[in-house]
Amino acid sequence: MVVVMVSGWSWLAASEQKLPAGLADFSSYVERTMKEFEVPGIAVAIVKDGEVVMARGFGVRKLGEPATVDAHTLFAIASNTKAFTAAALAVLVDEGKLSWDDRVVDRLPGFQMADPFVTREMRVRDLLVHRSGLSLGAGDLLYWPPSDYSASEVVRRLRFIPLATSFRSAYAYDNILYAVAGEVVAAVSGQSWKEFVRTRIFGPVGMTEAKLSSAEVTVANNAATGHAKIDFKGLGPVAPMAWENNAPAGAIVANVTDLAKWLRV
Repeated sequence: MVVVMVSGWSWLAASEQKLPAGLADFSSYVERTMKEFEVPGIAVAIVKDGEVVMARGFGVRKLGEPATVDAHTLFAIASNTKAFTAAALAVLVDEGKLSWDDRVVDRLPGFQMADPFVTREMRVRDLLVHRSGLSLGAGDLLYWPPSDYSASEVVRRLRFIPLATSFRSAYAYDNILYAVAGEVVAAVSGQSWKEFVRTRIFGPVGMTEAKLSSAEVTVANNAATGHAKIDFKGLGPVAPMAWENNAPAGAIVANVTDLAKWLRV
């Protein structure tokens, strides 16, 4: 398995770790990839047969600055966060505190979709699989661009978002139901989503450098800056998005050293 983290091209500056046999031309492959996708920096970890074959950085953390990417450089992992939310629910299922087939409204009495039938029939597993009837990205404007709504307020306003298809009939990627999933984790465990992931997943896995939000990243941290095309022209740095009011959908910031441990699990 391979996990790749990208900061957003520039010159190539790899860390000192020696490449293993069979990967002698890997640096040139990464260099071509960085140029093709126009990213200043990449971190790569390769896990094979339960062992970390390589964990290494290439390029720079921020365009125009000399600090290089290494195996400990933090990147926003965006929607890879969703796997941790699913794992949090799975822990509670394994412990008998929750069932995948529990009705969401039985765990969150204030939960409500635009359609009463969907409200009544939505199960915990439905929160994760993008076939609720919501349209692509429905509800994203409640937290992006960043808003001052709380996570519970985001979930409350879900009832005002119209459905685009019938329940479970079509796939459409959404983020907002992961906010609901995080609220279920909190209601069942008595811990916030952040504290549950920190203590029940990060801790046992040994993910000692990962953060639950970009808000936890300080100037002292070895962290990559996100980049995007500015006005669809040249590449430039962009401000981080904290996802504070929908953290379960995309808030985690981590490096390939920690994510290699996650892959091994």
